[in-house]
Amino acid sequence: MRPAAPERVRPAAARVVGGVRGLVGLAVLVILLYTYAIGGEAHGYNPFDYFGYFTNLTSLLAALVLMTCGALGLTVRRTPCWLAPARAVVTACMLIVAVIYNTVVPGTGSAPAWVSLTLHAVLPTLMALDWLLIGDRRCLPWSRLWVLAPYPLLWLAVVLVRGATDGWVPYGFLLPERGATAMTLTVLGLLGALTAAGVLVWAASRFPGVVLRRGTDH
Repeated sequence: MRPAAPERVRPAAARVVGGVRGLVGLAVLVILLYTYAIGGEAHGYNPFDYFGYFTNLTSLLAALVLMTCGALGLTVRRTPCWLAPARAVVTACMLIVAVIYNTVVPGTGSAPAWVSLTLHAVLPTLMALDWLLIGDRRCLPWSRLWVLAPYPLLWLAVVLVRGATDGWVPYGFLLPERGATAMTLTVLGLLGALTAAGVLVWAASRFPGVVLRRGTDH
C-alpha cells in the first residue's frame, strides 16, 4: 500500500493568515510614517536619526517581512528558503526591543503613548506568537544561529561611530562619555540578550505550530 501524499497548503487557511499578516505589516508601516511626520514637524525630517532608533528600524523590517509573508499567503505560494531566517532574526530583535524598552529605558521618547505601546509591546508579542503558532516555517539548524548577528551588529557599529563623530546616539546607555569600560559592558550585555532571544526563537522553530502545521497543513 502506497503511503499517503503530504497535504498541500490549505488555500483558505493560508489566505486568512496572509491577509492578517499583510494588514498588521501595513498598519506598522502607517504608524512609522505617522510618527516620522509628527516628529519631523518638531525636530526636522531626518530619516537617519529616525531609523537610527533600533525600535523604528526593526519595526520597519518587521513590517516588510510581514507584508512579504502576507503576499505569499494570499497567493498561496510556497515560502522561499530565506524567509524563515529573516522572520527569525526580526522576531528575536523585536523581543530585544520589548525587553530593553520595558526594563532599561521605560517611558522615554517623544512618540504618543499608543505608538510606544504598539511598537514596544504589541508588535513584539504579535511577532512572537506568529513565529510560535504559525507553522509555515522550517526548523532552523543551530549552526545557522550566526545569521542573527549581522543586522544588530551593523546597527550598533553605525551608532557607535556616530556617537564618536557627530555625537548623536539614540539611547543614553550608548553615550560615549560613559567611558570605554561601561560601553564595553553595555555592548556585551546587548549581545548576550540578543543571543538569548535567538536561542528562544531557534528552539521555538522546532514546534510544528498550531495553524498551517508543518507536515500537515503545508
